[in-house]
Amino acid sequence: MIKKNIKYFLNIVVFITAILTTESFASNILKIGVENAKVNIKVFSSLTCPHCASFHNKIFANLKDEYIDKEKVKFEHHSFPLDLAALNAEKILRCPPTTEISFQLLSEIYKKQNKWAVGSDINIINEAIMKIGLDFNLDKSKMKICLSDEKVQEEILNERIEAQKNYKISSTPTIYINEKKYEGKHEYKEFKKKLDKFF
Repeated sequence: MIKKNIKYFLNIVVFITAILTTESFASNILKIGVENAKVNIKVFSSLTCPHCASFHNKIFANLKDEYIDKEKVKFEHHSFPLDLAALNAEKILRCPPTTEISFQLLSEIYKKQNKWAVGSDINIINEAIMKIGLDFNLDKSKMKICLSDEKVQEEILNERIEAQKNYKISSTPTIYINEKKYEGKHEYKEFKKKLDKFF
């Protein structure tokens, strides 16, 4: 089952790569914060990646309180799914009616990663992801529509392909601060120190 899911996922990526030469898709990157913020943070991550969850769980809440909400930082979540489960979680992440709710859902998806991103049965994984969505008042029938939305799937995989092409992503998470790769520890104190150099 795992091999089947990986093969299916890779076939999708190959298919999208092939059609990108003749067709383009609108980017729908998840962003929070003011557009003209002095600092722009880009995080390329896979929702099933434990290191991505660790980075988000340790940093995002404080970052939002101290920088994003004070209009100092714009934060971008760039989807870079490494497997079918991560791809489907990204689809659910785009279901909420507002960006604010999507980011709340993102934090919860990372917080509960070890509960939903387990096993090899994609149907069970999908149910577990949707269960998290229910806590944010997302309708289950709408989430099922999101999961089967081919246009959204193409947008997500296009993001992944563009990220690979432009940023040469070799692992997740890959973090950029004002287009410069962050190589420090995934700890808020060190991350904050790096940010404060811009202010």
